[in-house]
Amino acid sequence: MDTLHLDQHISAQFNEDLEHLRTKLLEMGGLVEDQLKDAVKAIETADGALAEKVIETEKEVDQREMALDQESITILARRQPAASDLRLVMMVTKATRDLERVGDEANKIAKMAIALNAEGSDGGRGYVELRHLAANVIRVLNTVLDAFARYDVESAMDVVREDKIIDTEYKSAVREMITYMMEDPRAISRVMNIMWALRALERIGDHARNIAEQVIYLVHGTDVRHISIGDIERALESKR
Repeated sequence: MDTLHLDQHISAQFNEDLEHLRTKLLEMGGLVEDQLKDAVKAIETADGALAEKVIETEKEVDQREMALDQESITILARRQPAASDLRLVMMVTKATRDLERVGDEANKIAKMAIALNAEGSDGGRGYVELRHLAANVIRVLNTVLDAFARYDVESAMDVVREDKIIDTEYKSAVREMITYMMEDPRAISRVMNIMWALRALERIGDHARNIAEQVIYLVHGTDVRHISIGDIERALESKR
């Protein structure tokens, strides 16, 4: 685990403001994580009521995003943070946006669950691929939130690496879906709903990677966006 020593301030209130910002981001993360789990479960169990709950939760996610944005702006205006403090505020601002988009993707999965339920889906073709990809995506989202909570760069790097695996699994699952539709044209509508859910999961993996990159920036002050995994590893090696 990497330890980030945020600047200590004469103002105890400033310390409290930063800790409150951090806590609120983790709470938002927990909310969207539950939203994602419920959306996936709604598809697996054809639970329309659970899917509706996911969609309703989106309003709270949006409210939390706006509240965190306002809190970040207030800290920037009043405290004019520098160094690691500034990185924390900026990281929260960016991560909040990614978490809101995770909520959007969970919302899409819930809508697919409602569509599948309306069609009388029997949990057949495509569900194995969905469950497998969903389990991996839920795991990396949990890992990246834990990485932020503990300022753990190694865990964040695990998420960056895992995103490539998720992309590969997504492409493999899509190929399977195309095969299913070719074999049974009557299943096209149901399989297309599964494909949209798979696409939403792949995008959530991308957002988890974005947050992982922001954790690395927070801890080390190194911008690792838009560079290869090998270059990230070399950049982090130079920090040791």
